[in-house]
Amino acid sequence: MSTAPDAGISTLHIRCGGDLKPLLRAAGFAGDYLEYSNPLCQGPVPAGEDWLARRADFVARAYGKYIGRDRPAILADLEEAERALHRAPARYERVVLWFEHDSYDQSILARCLAAFADSPPRVLELVCVDRYPGVDRFIGLGQLPAAAMRPLWDGRQAVTAEQRAAGARIWDIMRAATPQPLARAAQAGIAALPFAAAALRRHCQEFPWLEDGLSLTERLVLEVLAEAPTTAGRVFAALVREREPLPFLGDIMLGFILECMKATNPAVLVGAGVAPGEPWYREVLTLTDTGGAVLSGKRDYLTLGPPVRFLGGATIDPAAANWRWDEARSALVLVPV
Repeated sequence: MSTAPDAGISTLHIRCGGDLKPLLRAAGFAGDYLEYSNPLCQGPVPAGEDWLARRADFVARAYGKYIGRDRPAILADLEEAERALHRAPARYERVVLWFEHDSYDQSILARCLAAFADSPPRVLELVCVDRYPGVDRFIGLGQLPAAAMRPLWDGRQAVTAEQRAAGARIWDIMRAATPQPLARAAQAGIAALPFAAAALRRHCQEFPWLEDGLSLTERLVLEVLAEAPTTAGRVFAALVREREPLPFLGDIMLGFILECMKATNPAVLVGAGVAPGEPWYREVLTLTDTGGAVLSGKRDYLTLGPPVRFLGGATIDPAAANWRWDEARSALVLVPV
């Protein structure tokens, strides 16, 4: 019987989803596994003590109908993941972080590094890649076979004090009500965490753009539908496989965005609905005339009154001054009503 790659000392593997757990087991790893899958790149991540409660409010509202869990259950899950994260240095001799390069992963990586900034495990290691041999469009570790786990393990690196400090800094600026430091960090780069700058830039692109008030995801959705009506599932596939420059959204994260776009008055896209028992992603979506006007630059999306949304510590309220992304200058600017 072969020895597990992570044998010898007590080990915890931390990942921003459950996708690697069966792959690690199939590859012979024996350590414990922590799924920390709080999607910090979408919705509010305030700086206050009640940030987990605010996250639970958002997750229940945005994803509850997709995942079949209510707010108390969601809050319990979030709190348990936080407790497990903070207990890890005392319970395990080694903690290994498994992440990739997109804003979903990098924001959670920052959270983990911030949690370990002052009191790290005895051994803290990182697997973080943006590609894998033989994969043309690398989306994430979960698309790889179990056979890839050992080579990735062999390439893991020790996490430095500089990386822990950089993660803590990213965590702080993500939660700030004023998001300009995010854009500055994305532009300047973060040497200790080489994938963070691109991920932060993509995060900033989810703010309304100066030209039309659309986030990059919203614009990509409208561009897909401008070609022809299609299902929500095919919109998601088009983004992941072709359109999205740095794929980070899960399907239900996009589902929430689509719901908000349908709720805008007047709506920029409409859905045909689905038959009872049919999955939500089979709904056929159609671009409206209003959506076409926004896409062509004739209307500003925020003037249509889309729902208030949150990004990190910032609030995007169409009825108030709001932060907009200036793509030409790679900056966030405050635009009055």
